Amino acid sequence: MAQQTKPTQAELEILSVLWERDAATVREVHEVLDRRKPTGYTTVLKLLQLMDEKNLVERNRTNRAHVYRAKIKQNETGKQMLKDVLQKVFGGSALRLVQQVLETETTAEDLKQIRQLIQEAEKKGESK
Repeated sequence: MAQQTKPTQAELEILSVLWERDAATVREVHEVLDRRKPTGYTTVLKLLQLMDEKNLVERNRTNRAHVYRAKIKQNETGKQMLKDVLQKVFGGSALRLVQQVLETETTAEDLKQIRQLIQEAEKKGESK
C-alpha cells in the first residue's frame, strides 16, 4: 500500500464526519462542522477538493451534489498518528504513553476495558 499523506487537523475534522456518516455532501459536512465552530462553506469545499487530490477522500460525481467518502480508514489513521506520537512525545516508550493516559481522567469502565485488552494481548503473546 502506498504511503498516505498525513491529514492536517482541519482534514481530520472532516474525516471524522465522513467516518461517522460513511459518506456526505459538502453541505452535510459543513453543517456538522459549523455546529462545532463557525466554518465557511467554501472553506469546507476547498478542503474536500484538496483532500481528494491528496487521495484522502473520494468523490462520487454522479449526482449534482458530489458525495464524499473517506478513502483512509479511521483505525489505520489512528494507528499511524499514535506511532508518531509514541516516537515524538514518548521516545518510543509504550509504558510512558500508557502512564500518561492513566494520569488523565480515566473512568472505572475505561480501566475495566483496558484490563481486558491487556489480558487479551497477554494471551496472544503466550500463543506465539
